[in-house]
Amino acid sequence: MPKKEKQGTVVSNKCDKTVVVKVAEYNQHPKYKKIIETTKNYKAHDVNNDCKEGDVVRIVETKPISADKKWVVTEVVEKAK
Repeated sequence: MPKKEKQGTVVSNKCDKTVVVKVAEYNQHPKYKKIIETTKNYKAHDVNNDCKEGDVVRIVETKPISADKKWVVTEVVEKAK
């Protein structure tokens, strides 16, 4: 089974080696056909503390690192301005 991969924006980097990434998903309502945005926050492991708030990053699912950290930052797609 392939690993899940998501892309989102860093919301917080206050913890050591951990960032909170906000991921938006878009789905169509079954009856009304309107596009609905749902967001979810994921805690991801940032080994070198490279990420800053506002960065767009790609995260990949991995084995649990802590109680609520199951994602790892693989790359910074776009730096914050």
